[in-house]
Amino acid sequence: MGFSLATWNINSVRLREPIVLKLLKEEAPDVLCLQECKSPVDKIPTEGFAALGYRHMIARGQKGYNGVAILSRLPIEDVGDKDFAGLGHARHVAGRLENGVVIHNFYVPAGGDVPDREVNEKFGQKLDYLTGMRDWFHGDRPGKSILVGDLNIAPREDDVWSHKQLLKVVSHTPVEVAQLAETREAGGFVDITRQDIPEGPLYSWWSYRARDWDLADKGRRLDHVWATADIANAGHSSRVLRAVRGWEKPSDHAPVFASFDL
Repeated sequence: MGFSLATWNINSVRLREPIVLKLLKEEAPDVLCLQECKSPVDKIPTEGFAALGYRHMIARGQKGYNGVAILSRLPIEDVGDKDFAGLGHARHVAGRLENGVVIHNFYVPAGGDVPDREVNEKFGQKLDYLTGMRDWFHGDRPGKSILVGDLNIAPREDDVWSHKQLLKVVSHTPVEVAQLAETREAGGFVDITRQDIPEGPLYSWWSYRARDWDLADKGRRLDHVWATADIANAGHSSRVLRAVRGWEKPSDHAPVFASFDL
């Protein structure tokens, strides 16, 4: 069974329903994982998605903040969620496809502006969230699993527009990069995007603050597709759909795609 998936921080699924529908019509991934839905589950606009064949959805939501959803053309079973760091946030949901593959959809906390947990509680929450993920994977090592989402960390030097200038900026600090690596290794995950595209600058997020985001191109690769080592070789066709960042009323993230032959 082959299938394609995409992960996209949508920054309000209700506000940006038109571009979600546009993506589904034009690109037709079998599974679309959304983060930062900013909606209770019962307010997510499912009718339009279902009309395009996405009749299956599992989600966790809350009013105005966070929220994750998995839209699927394929049958998918809700297999739960975890509240890492005890934040009470809707930041994780997992579903199992009929072929047994478990898809984890994550929205890791952004971490605020100051990379110091002593003065910035949000940065501490981010590190604690990653620790929780790492410890869970250590205790219950996943298999036949795909992890996607906005992990809010750009780990490699070529995942940011300027490694030197961003070393002290939240999302690319050495402590975050190290913690993300520990989390990935604890679960035995392979970075599918970089397995497919091993070299060169690659971004999935561009700030709203830039007057011309495309020209400035000060991006970061915050959105990821990982797979456990037992299925990593089945992953292929990775791409970031950069053009979506320029659609009408866009998210500041672009969707990241991959396909799997399983």
